[in-house]
Amino acid sequence: MTQSEMGFSDLLAAARYSAVHLEMRDSYDVPDEAEAVERFRRTGESDLDPESEYWQDWTAMLRQANARGVVIRRARIVSEPVTLYTRYLHAMTPVNITAGEQVRWLARRNTCDLALPGSDFWLFDDHGVRFNHFTGDGDWAEPRTSYTEDPAVVKLCATAFEAVWERAVPHDQYTL
Repeated sequence: MTQSEMGFSDLLAAARYSAVHLEMRDSYDVPDEAEAVERFRRTGESDLDPESEYWQDWTAMLRQANARGVVIRRARIVSEPVTLYTRYLHAMTPVNITAGEQVRWLARRNTCDLALPGSDFWLFDDHGVRFNHFTGDGDWAEPRTSYTEDPAVVKLCATAFEAVWERAVPHDQYTL
């Protein structure tokens, strides 16, 4: 199987030293999160148990990657004031951190002079980029993802991520 045919879990399992994720949408409306987002809207509560059915596969993947020495970083570009979905993500982020991710937040107004790709992405080992594709409403588009090892695209994504990371605020310092 080529890397372009690999699923996310395979790409993360193949990573040797780095996996970075840049999120740039203010809202995602993917079906598998609808119930959790609605509960958060009603109650302000979210699932913070890293071993829950919702989280267990994700946290296990992160822990396995960390155990191999892979550094996992996530940066989120958000509009302010933030959306309900961003508040939901912020409330759940302690689970990501507990599982081994480093997470930072950057106000969209602080990105005007940055060259950013048009889609959210994961960059693995500064070698391959997996783009996530969404509809205007925030649901998965078809195809959901695309993958490239094109050196120019990899460089664009690596440069964009590092520029965002440098400006972004660590999760524990970012207030809504």
